[in-house]
Amino acid sequence: MNKKILENHNKYLERKKLFKSFGYDFEKERDFILEKALPIKGSILEVGTGKGHFSIALAQKGYRFISVDISEEEQKYAKLNIGYYGLQDQIDFRIDDAGQLSFKNNSFDNIFAINIAHHLSMPYKVIDEFVRVVKSNGKIIVSDFNKEGLDLVGRIHKLEGREHPVGKVAIADIEDYFSEKKFKTEKRKTVFQETIITYL
Repeated sequence: MNKKILENHNKYLERKKLFKSFGYDFEKERDFILEKALPIKGSILEVGTGKGHFSIALAQKGYRFISVDISEEEQKYAKLNIGYYGLQDQIDFRIDDAGQLSFKNNSFDNIFAINIAHHLSMPYKVIDEFVRVVKSNGKIIVSDFNKEGLDLVGRIHKLEGREHPVGKVAIADIEDYFSEKKFKTEKRKTVFQETIITYL
């Protein structure tokens, strides 16, 4: 196997272990989100690839999908992570702006946005884009850290000598925004995470 893929995978395992030492289990959290999003039928768009943590979970369940991120650097790591598992043929990675997606209206049956809401400078513009590109009778799954989760991530970043910037809009605000638009929503919680499933 490619040396770069192996080195990256070891870093990925170290980070998983670090989070788990604080009580956050990457795999359990991802499985929880996927379980609550069932049934998942039709086309899938993942917005915010990051380093591919949720991409791995989707691909391991056998789904084929498009994953977009604004950062080529982040997707570079995602491709290495996916490459370790040999799942790269299931994912169409693209660089795109969540606030101005390049897809036509009504393009996808399912949209996943996992742990990106707290990074967004214009979250409601992004949500409007989700609504635009999802099909009628489709669903949008937005999941992000709650206060406990953000505190945990902040502590880990501090240990690493970094800061973890957090926007002003919380997951509860996004839920309210969907409700104002008269969409049916369901909320699911874990200790560190909140997931909103919105049906159109």
